[in-house]
Amino acid sequence: MSQTDLLNIVHRPRRLRRTPAIRNLVKENTLSKSDLVFPLFVCPGTNVIEEVTSMPNSFRYSIDNAVKECKELWDLGIQAIDLFGIPEEKTEDGREAYNDDGIIQRAIRAIKEAVPDLYIMTDVALDPFTPFGHDGLVKDGIILNDETVEVLCKMSISHAKAGADMVSPSDMMDGRIGAIREALDDSGHSDVGILSYSAKYSSSFYGPFRDALHSAPQFGDKSTYQMDPANSDEGMKEIELDIMEGADIVMIKPGLAYLDIVYRTKERFDVPVAVYHVSGEYSMVMAGAEKGWIDGDRVMMESLVAMKRAGADIIFTYYAKEAAKRLS
Repeated sequence: MSQTDLLNIVHRPRRLRRTPAIRNLVKENTLSKSDLVFPLFVCPGTNVIEEVTSMPNSFRYSIDNAVKECKELWDLGIQAIDLFGIPEEKTEDGREAYNDDGIIQRAIRAIKEAVPDLYIMTDVALDPFTPFGHDGLVKDGIILNDETVEVLCKMSISHAKAGADMVSPSDMMDGRIGAIREALDDSGHSDVGILSYSAKYSSSFYGPFRDALHSAPQFGDKSTYQMDPANSDEGMKEIELDIMEGADIVMIKPGLAYLDIVYRTKERFDVPVAVYHVSGEYSMVMAGAEKGWIDGDRVMMESLVAMKRAGADIIFTYYAKEAAKRLS
């Protein structure tokens, strides 16, 4: 066949789209339940299930109801959660963060007793634990780095003692991954992993989450420690440093607006890559669906597949339960 004849061939890619069976056979990326992590908010009290106003179908749970939620998650095939806690007391030194009888620590123990095989990740940052709403300790309006890292190490050890499988530092302080790794190892918790929020951007998509945890910053913003949304090379630097310091998994946050960072990370580094489908991204879809402007379920699933296609191995999403049901 001549070159001219080849050029005259009518190409029909639609042959591979003709039926569901052939589309499934040639599918390049497949979303599964095992890709999903459910962020879980725990709060003080008993028998509390409180919807987050800005996050429809997302709730704060007292520990007893968090346990019930985790049983349901496990039955749905979701094998991992990320715990966030609302303390009974906020203090300038954030001491409730490393209280062995604190909200997250008690939740870990209760969940592990009820669902022992559920993989528990825990958020490590100080924004819910101080009155300032910043991820670190504050002095004279400045977010302190090294002093914060010391507290994060105590917090990580406390979570590990309670039974956490992995800690997830989301604070973006310099040097905290190496310090936490050393602290965990020295305290006999070398089997506890670290998922680092390595490229966490100073984003406007976090508003509903801060509503959920009552953790909005009380002054300024977080741009002195979270990353500039305009930068991608800087993200590669942060990720490389965290891997060098001992991170087992790296996180990019937010998700949809930063898929280029996810792709670059997966192409460059040989580590599992997580992405956070953040509250603002979730709530916008829910609001659009409520208005009848979009099909919320289809848009959510398309969003999750997009993250998978970009290179994410793990997806943190508030839509995990609904996605699991659709993936059944």
